[in-house]
Amino acid sequence: MSVGLLAVVDDILAAALKASAKTAGVVIDDAAVTPQYVQGLAPARELPVVGRIALGSLFNKFVIILPLALLLSAFAPWVLPWLLVLGGTYLCFEGAEKVTEWFGVHHDEGGSDVVAEPKLVFGAIRTDLILSTEIMLIALDSLDPDLGLWQTVGALAVIALAMTLLVYGAVALLVKVDDIGLQMMKNPVRRTRRAGARIVRAMPAVFRVISVVGTVAMLWVGGHLVIANLAETFWHGPEDLLHAIEHAVEAAGPVVTWIVDTAVSAVFGLVLGMVVVGIVLGIGRLRGRAAH
Repeated sequence: MSVGLLAVVDDILAAALKASAKTAGVVIDDAAVTPQYVQGLAPARELPVVGRIALGSLFNKFVIILPLALLLSAFAPWVLPWLLVLGGTYLCFEGAEKVTEWFGVHHDEGGSDVVAEPKLVFGAIRTDLILSTEIMLIALDSLDPDLGLWQTVGALAVIALAMTLLVYGAVALLVKVDDIGLQMMKNPVRRTRRAGARIVRAMPAVFRVISVVGTVAMLWVGGHLVIANLAETFWHGPEDLLHAIEHAVEAAGPVVTWIVDTAVSAVFGLVLGMVVVGIVLGIGRLRGRAAH
C-alpha cells in the first residue's frame, strides 16, 4: 500500500512540475505586479501586508479557483473563456489606470492610512485572483487528461501552494532588501557598510522599475488573455492579426517574436484599458452631476 501511495505522490509531483513550467510567464508577472501594492507603507507594515495578500492568494486558489475550474471544465467548459476575457479586461483597466496616473490623473480617493491598507490589500487580492486564475487554468490545461480526478486535484494543489510561496516569498524578500541594506550599514566592516549604502540608495530606482514592469505586465497579460479568449468565443480578428505580425518577424528568431508578441498584446491591452478607464470616468462624472 505504501508503494502504491508513493507512486501516486510521484505521479502528482511529476504532473505538477511539468504543468507549472508552462505557468512561468504569469508567475513572473505576478511577482512583478505585487510589490506595487506595498510601496509607501511603513516598514513595519510591509511583511504583514504581504502575508495578508499571500493568505488571500491561497484563498483565491484553493477556495474559489480550484473548485470552480474543475466544475466548469467538467460541466460548462464554454464559460471559462468568457471569464478570462472579463479578467483580462480588468487587468487592462488596472494597467491603463496606472498609466494615466503617470500623467497626473489621480483615481485614488483620499482617506486615512487605516482605511487605505485594507483597500490596498483588497485591491492586491483582487488582481491576484485574475493572475491566479490564469495560472491555474494553464496548469489544468497542461495536465494529462488521463490523470485521475484526485491526482489532478493533488497536482493543482501542489502548483497553487508552490506558486504562492514562490511569488510572495520573493516579494517579501524584495520589500525588505532596503532594511537588509540598513543593517549592513551598521556593520563594522567598511566594505559591508558601503555595499549596504549602495543597496539603500538603489532601492527607490528598483521600485520605480518594478512599478513600470508591473504595469506593463498587467497590460501584457490582460491583453493576451483577451486576445486569446476572444478567439475561443466569437472574434478571431485580434488573434489573427497577432499571428500575422508574429509570422512577419519569425525569421528574426524566437526572442524577437516573443518581444513583438508581448508588445502587441501590451498595446492592445493599453487601448482596451483606456476605453474602460474612459467609460468608468464618464460614469463617475455622470453620477457626480446627478448627485448635485
